[in-house]
Amino acid sequence: MELFLDQFFNLDVMARALPFLLQGLWMTAKLCAAVVLLGLVGGFFLALGCLSPRRWLRWPSVVVTDFFRALPPLVLLIFVYSGLPFAGVQISPFLAVVLAFFLNNSSYYGEVYRAGIQSIPRGQWEAARSTGLTQAQTIAWVILPQAVRNVLPDLLSNTIEVVKLTSLASVVSLGELLYSANMARSLTYNASPIMLAALIYLVLLWPLVRLVSRFQRGLAA
Repeated sequence: MELFLDQFFNLDVMARALPFLLQGLWMTAKLCAAVVLLGLVGGFFLALGCLSPRRWLRWPSVVVTDFFRALPPLVLLIFVYSGLPFAGVQISPFLAVVLAFFLNNSSYYGEVYRAGIQSIPRGQWEAARSTGLTQAQTIAWVILPQAVRNVLPDLLSNTIEVVKLTSLASVVSLGELLYSANMARSLTYNASPIMLAALIYLVLLWPLVRLVSRFQRGLAA
């Protein structure tokens, strides 16, 4: 038992590794901010494309959405980071991660938006248009606020997945939280930094998980 605690819960090792992990946490925060923001915007336009009455716009949007939902994010990340240089496109690890996860998460956010927009009765569209609102104004002021409220738990759940997904960035040696913890482990020959990283993820994500559960219960009621 003492050996287990020394190897996984060594407080001295955790204290020495903490500054290094906080630097990785800052990189994780920047990654999440970029991917979530771009994913929300990209997903919105993908949803509009999938719902468009114009086939030339609807079908490409559906194909893009299905393709990036089916493709494993790790495969996509390795392709962007290691494959694009063969085509003469040099890209930094940070941009590679942002681009790969943006493509992946836009498709998921798009499906969430689409479900929310389709949950709004058609009468709401017609009533808004009858007041003189344009199509864009109807979507922005009438449909989208209601749609987001209906699917808010799903949007939050997907955002939680984005935070966990950033741990894959360690594959391309980007200094996010998990990569920093793993480097600290290799320097200290102790697994306590990995446990500390897990605790940081838990502290950050547990409140969001509880918030999602609360929203889900509220919508069910």
